[in-house]
Amino acid sequence: MSTLILALAAGAVIGLALGALGGGGSVLAVPALIYLLGFTPVAATTASLVIVAVTSATAMSAHARDGNVRWRTGLLFAAAGIGPAMLGGALAGRVPAAVLTAAFAVVAGAAALRMLRSRPRAADTVVPVRPGRAAAAGAGLGAVTGVLGVGGGFLAVPALVNVLGMRMRYAVGTSLLVITVNSLAALAMRTGTADGLDWAVIGPFAGAAILGAWDGKRLATKISGHTLQRVFALALLAVAAFMLIDAAA
Repeated sequence: MSTLILALAAGAVIGLALGALGGGGSVLAVPALIYLLGFTPVAATTASLVIVAVTSATAMSAHARDGNVRWRTGLLFAAAGIGPAMLGGALAGRVPAAVLTAAFAVVAGAAALRMLRSRPRAADTVVPVRPGRAAAAGAGLGAVTGVLGVGGGFLAVPALVNVLGMRMRYAVGTSLLVITVNSLAALAMRTGTADGLDWAVIGPFAGAAILGAWDGKRLATKISGHTLQRVFALALLAVAAFMLIDAAA
């Protein structure tokens, strides 16, 4: 199978998951780039940031038109993560490939387990906002985005719901704003790792992800979000286990 077809197929699947779940799909971009398309771990995390930033910004525009992006809250939350995202982006190129792969596998596995354990939240549940926890959550998300090249929607959405008390539909839209800002901040510190990237692969990958996100949004209206989340979590857990074994080999 040609590299272009693999890039289009992987991008479509990742976009579908992102559109259907409102976050989390982009965590598969890094393993797809490494194991299907032959990128090194450092190049894969940099390329993933490009794909995540473009896809999230596009998906955010659709949520913004529906009034589901809380701009002020999202920008304040993202502000706490800009510094850690830039620092993580600068450090990522100095981390050994095996360590980067293992760290990604651990984060992906933790995200999968969190998805499997999560339960639907009542729409009218109100959680008191704790500024310290909100800042810590934003900083942690920025660091993960910077080092591992993932959007962090699987972390941002729960944080916005549980820490800031945001309703789910607003958390999904606002998380895309946070992800976009953090991804761009991390990319600003990775200019040295972008020179050797294969844009002939990244472009179709990102394009397919954007189109897949639109289909995913429609899919979410037909299938239970909880069911979709469990299926995705099981697939992500299998990928995480494979990457951890590969890193240890």
